[in-house]
Amino acid sequence: MKYITLLILITLFSCNKSLDLPNVDEASWQSDSNGCNGNRFEQLQSIQTDKDLIKGLNQDEIIAVLGKPDQNELYKRNQKFFIYNITPTNCPNKEDESPRQYLSIRFNATGLAKEIIIYQE
Repeated sequence: MKYITLLILITLFSCNKSLDLPNVDEASWQSDSNGCNGNRFEQLQSIQTDKDLIKGLNQDEIIAVLGKPDQNELYKRNQKFFIYNITPTNCPNKEDESPRQYLSIRFNATGLAKEIIIYQE
């Protein structure tokens, strides 16, 4: 019985996805709420490089690597979007930059990231 339990534990831990984005400084990204410090803008190319690693992660995993989103949007059919501002938006003592850039992560009805797009308005 001990061997079966050990085998199950090994199997569970070996199937977990790595939550590391090798090209992104996650702590710097997370601390730059609304893009006010410019850290997110500096990491724009790194996010583009790691885009495929973000796809397939669930909402909790996204929050673990990128932090809480600046905005959440809900759409029909249980689709959800996380919005991370890249250029300063709603920053105290700082004007909003134009054009505005933000990272949008679309989740499907099962809660997995399906689309990662960087928008520029």
